[in-house]
Amino acid sequence: MRYWDYNLKVRLMGEAMFNLLYWMYFPFIALYFSMELGNHIAGLLMTVPPIISMLGSLIGGGLADSMGRRPMMLAGSTLQAIMFIVFALSLSPWLDYLAFIGIGLGGAVYRPPSSAMVADLVPEKDRRQVFATFTTAKNIGAVLGPAIGAILFFQYRHALLWTCAIVLLTYTVAIFFIVRETKPNFVKAKAQIGTIIIQQWKDYHIILRDKIFAIYILAGVFFVVTVMQLDLYLPVYFVNHVPAQTLIHWNDWSFSLTSTEIFGWILGLNGLLFVLFVLPVTKWLKNWRERDVFILSSLISGIGMLALGFHTNIWYLFVVTIIFTFGELMRSPVMESFVSHYAPADARGKYIGADSLQYTIGRFLAPITVFLSEWFEPMGILGLLFIFSLISVFLYSKLFKMYQAIDN
Repeated sequence: MRYWDYNLKVRLMGEAMFNLLYWMYFPFIALYFSMELGNHIAGLLMTVPPIISMLGSLIGGGLADSMGRRPMMLAGSTLQAIMFIVFALSLSPWLDYLAFIGIGLGGAVYRPPSSAMVADLVPEKDRRQVFATFTTAKNIGAVLGPAIGAILFFQYRHALLWTCAIVLLTYTVAIFFIVRETKPNFVKAKAQIGTIIIQQWKDYHIILRDKIFAIYILAGVFFVVTVMQLDLYLPVYFVNHVPAQTLIHWNDWSFSLTSTEIFGWILGLNGLLFVLFVLPVTKWLKNWRERDVFILSSLISGIGMLALGFHTNIWYLFVVTIIFTFGELMRSPVMESFVSHYAPADARGKYIGADSLQYTIGRFLAPITVFLSEWFEPMGILGLLFIFSLISVFLYSKLFKMYQAIDN
């Protein structure tokens, strides 16, 4: 890491700090709007952010290829900082919601040029390790943030929001003065932004007609539907089907957990595994073919989800959590490196932006498991998720056969 380009060091520190603050408020935002506006309205409102993120990613990725990485990163971080200030000053939950949407849009605009900058600066052989380092920094925030935010968000929300705004403003200044442009053969666009955006939409239509990339997106959708259940069906499953039980027993002393607390421990274990093992696993798989990593990741995640239905013992559930988390974490850095080297250098930002479609579509489809749980037993739902993972395996296998044929 000491040999990294200075651009990467500045971004790693800035993004790590912001992600810690992000996870102090994000897990509680839906609960906040439910308390302020009611469950039904809040439920409808929370369907909008994935769509906004998709649009922001497409625009941010497209403009990063024409206007440059640095301007779009500045635009995204500045918008987020302004929206945090609006959120901190707001006295209306509706203005809070608009600020929340603005924060999401700013983050979506920022991410594709940020990832494209990594690909610009890092040789292909080292990208997995660098992406894994950024993933680790993000997941440290995901582990520590919710525990701190459970206190700060409801008791000191305005102070937390102001802190987020100040950190982002500081980071934006650092980008402006320290981070340099990295786009290959960069020439500042002279066209109007509106004209550029229209052209980007045309370009995305062409990208999605790329059969290999379209299959990659579709395979990712089935994978995302499977792993997203940690936030959707699994809470329902644990509360309704996993009994309260003793975690540790020693003579006359014992420590027991309720169903909800067991699920909380599962979430904590999932986040902790990401922090501790994403770098070692990435290093271990460094010489593996991307095809094998994608296929094994989908298969392990599906097996882990299916195995959840076989027993409700807490220690068994911990082991199964390790299995499906391993499947998820081994895929993360490989996914970003695949898109960065598959995409043409002059369209790298667009491809990374289009890559977000698998998450948007996956997050949109994933709640079907909660809907189906009214009629199907847990093994039926978990079996369906296993089938989804097998479909993902099939699609990844087909994808790399096509990709190999083109290379040859």
